[in-house]
Amino acid sequence: MKVKEWQGDVVFLHEVGHGAADRSYGIHVADLAGLPKAVVGRAEEILENLEAGEQSSALTRLADDLPLFQTATAPKAKSSEPSPLEEALSEIHPDELTPKEALEVIYSLKGLLKD
Repeated sequence: MKVKEWQGDVVFLHEVGHGAADRSYGIHVADLAGLPKAVVGRAEEILENLEAGEQSSALTRLADDLPLFQTATAPKAKSSEPSPLEEALSEIHPDELTPKEALEVIYSLKGLLKD
């Protein structure tokens, strides 16, 4: 594929050209495909580290940081008591709701998220 980099973005020209590409555009393709920004950002960090130093030592340093899908924030500790949202969800019986009631439930649950 012919590719142009323009203003920090990659533009795929939908034209197949002869020969090999000058570099890999996998991260750009992942971004265009809609992978989460945290995943794309993490891939860019790993690529920068690999390109910055001697390959073998960079790979050794990165080994502990993988998997790629690891995010910067640690998961919240699970409380033994259910949250107000979990309590509200456990009381809902979807098959017994009218469409209007279901919409009202969604809005009330969304309100619990803001608290």
